[in-house]
This record gives sequence, C-alpha cells and structure tokens, in this order.
Amino acid sequence: MELTLSIPALLFPAISLSMLAYNARYLAIAALIRQLHKQYQEKASRGLGIQVRQLERRLKIIKNMQAVAILSFLFSAITMFLIYIEQHLIAVWVFGMALILLIISLGLLIREIQISVEALEHHLSDLEQRNEL
Repeated sequence: MELTLSIPALLFPAISLSMLAYNARYLAIAALIRQLHKQYQEKASRGLGIQVRQLERRLKIIKNMQAVAILSFLFSAITMFLIYIEQHLIAVWVFGMALILLIISLGLLIREIQISVEALEHHLSDLEQRNEL
C-alpha cells in the first residue's frame, strides 16, 4: 500500500471532532467541579468529597485524552510533510504512530465514560434507596 497525502489528511476531521467532544466533556466537568466546590464550602459532606475526587480522576483522564489526540494530530501533519519531501518510509512509521495515539485517546475515552457511568449508577442506587424508605 502506498501512503498518499490524502490518507493522513483523513485523520484531520476525525481528530478535530474528537478534540471538540473532549473539550465539551472538560467544560461540563469543570462547571460541575466548581458547583460542587461551592456546595462543599457551604456544607462539607463525605459524599461531595467523593464526587469531587471522581471528577478529578475524570479531569485527569480528559487532559490525557486531549494531549494524546493533539500528538496524533501533530504526527498526521508531520506525516503529510514527510510525504511531501518524499520520505515515504519514515512517513509510514510516523503515520502508524499517529494511528496508535488516536487509539490510545479513544481507549482513554472509554475509561472516562466508565467512570462517569459508575458515578451515575451510584446516584441512581441512592435514589432507589431513598424511595424505599
């Protein structure tokens, strides 16, 4: 298979859209952390502290997702430059790294979603317990 300029260019929209989605997740979590922090200052509780720690974990994962996606984007651009200067063997390896970085970013997204779902399940079980009383 020959690597042409159009192949790494296909990753540009995918990576850009994923970075937008990651940024939206970041902004939502940042707003929630600010809200919980305010609540915690008004009335400290163990439950709020646990929620803040979970959100901190998610925030770190999102930061890593964004960093890896940016590296993938950068490697795709470098691949296009290497193809342009006719360094095809190096371009193939750099493009492979771009794909691996994108896969890592998506793997981190899966983990962040799992943590998010666990938190929501905790809230749902809490609601169910309160309804039984």
